[in-house]
Amino acid sequence: MNFSPQLIALGEYLAGEFDNREQAIEEPVWYVHLRMWQRPVNLFTEDSITLFAEQASVINLDKPYRQRIMRLRQGSNSDTSLEVQYYIPQDPDALRGAGNNPALLNTLSAKQLDLLPGCVLTVTHEALAGDRYKFTATPQPETRCSFTYLGNSIYVSLGFETTAAEFHSYDKGIDPETGKATWGAIMGPYRYTKRNQYSIR
Repeated sequence: MNFSPQLIALGEYLAGEFDNREQAIEEPVWYVHLRMWQRPVNLFTEDSITLFAEQASVINLDKPYRQRIMRLRQGSNSDTSLEVQYYIPQDPDALRGAGNNPALLNTLSAKQLDLLPGCVLTVTHEALAGDRYKFTATPQPETRCSFTYLGNSIYVSLGFETTAAEFHSYDKGIDPETGKATWGAIMGPYRYTKRNQYSIR
């Protein structure tokens, strides 16, 4: 399938190794110094660009967490919009550390993932100078990103903005009873800078 220039750009912008060093130095009370990996994986290639994502505190790089799969594809509502569909590995421990050790992803198959039906973002883009874009990803109306993980009910508010050099994460964990954010971008987005580019080809 021929992917649109916007879908290819989104995949390239998201694929890489990131950290929020500057933000963590400026506001250490609110922002942990994190490293994040978003690795291309060979899944859903007929219509999508797919990434494996995880992150770790810089002081505990050997204990990464939040393993997830992001499937990027053309939007279902229009030819110009894009979508990100999230999946969760059925056995996150088997993939733990794959951000920094991508060989762990070589045997990953779609059968090892659980689809998260409510965890879908609509991605819009703004054209910038020099064939560049700014992408903004927001939840679809009337959807709720909730799932069960290790026996616990999880509710997550997802969202991001990205350019070629930066990734801003708005992801927050939400207490299902109070509706209040309990972790993540409580005081504003985590502002990551790309340190290494990964190829999506």
